[in-house]
Amino acid sequence: MTPLTDLGSAQYLGFAGGLYPNGKNLCPSAYECAGMALGATVQPVDREGKPSIAGKIVMLSIGFSNASHAFTQFIQLAEADPRKNSSLLMIDAARDGAASTEIAVPFGDYWMHVEGQLQRCGGSAAQVQVVWLKTALAHETRGFPENARLLQRTLRSIVGILRTKFPLLKLVYLSSRTYGGYSESDLSPEPIAYESAFAVKWLIEERINNPSSERSVPWVSWGPYLWADGLRPRSDGLIWERSDFEPDGVHTSAQGALKVATMLLDFFQKDTAAKAWFFSLMT
Repeated sequence: MTPLTDLGSAQYLGFAGGLYPNGKNLCPSAYECAGMALGATVQPVDREGKPSIAGKIVMLSIGFSNASHAFTQFIQLAEADPRKNSSLLMIDAARDGAASTEIAVPFGDYWMHVEGQLQRCGGSAAQVQVVWLKTALAHETRGFPENARLLQRTLRSIVGILRTKFPLLKLVYLSSRTYGGYSESDLSPEPIAYESAFAVKWLIEERINNPSSERSVPWVSWGPYLWADGLRPRSDGLIWERSDFEPDGVHTSAQGALKVATMLLDFFQKDTAAKAWFFSLMT
């Protein structure tokens, strides 16, 4: 298994790599410009969604436990950065055990949890404008590509739910699984963890290839791509050590969560669709 970012136009079981179409790792320019245009409209709003200099820009994490662990540390890193936009309110709404099939149920317990997190942190549904989505199938027995197609469908459903619940949502960033080769269970081992990236890739390609008004908002694109083949470095040097995971080999340890959080912070420092709202002063 080769990281999608290194696979390029080569194939895994008949499917090309790259984060974006045609084996590319760069977002197509027209699609990137659409994201930048939407990103430029992200602004502080009051609890009813009306523009207000005293309002907030809410950024949510949506997903399972690993997303929650990483986003919690990401919030701490971002809050310690003096450049962070003071209007940006980051809220961890990911939850332990929340597989994609659970999140894809629009009126299920997971969304009650999201509403509760918003209330506890002083945000409202009308203020949510950015989401980081990271989830996966649990105990999946289908082979590839059926498993990735199922995850693609559930991610599509989740984006639709997000659009309905958060009327001012502009940007959705997706990340697939980290390395699953240390897993001690069938929760999300390899190659399922690796193959989850194809679901994200295909969903984004679907949006790129069908730029209708229905699909244009929210803009859906990659967040940081997190998979590397254990101790074998990918081209940018990323590796996953056993100590990056808890004893079950599935959940990231504090060390592993910090690694993901650091990648998130680096991503939003560079993302062209985030430059208008993430930092007050971009360098």
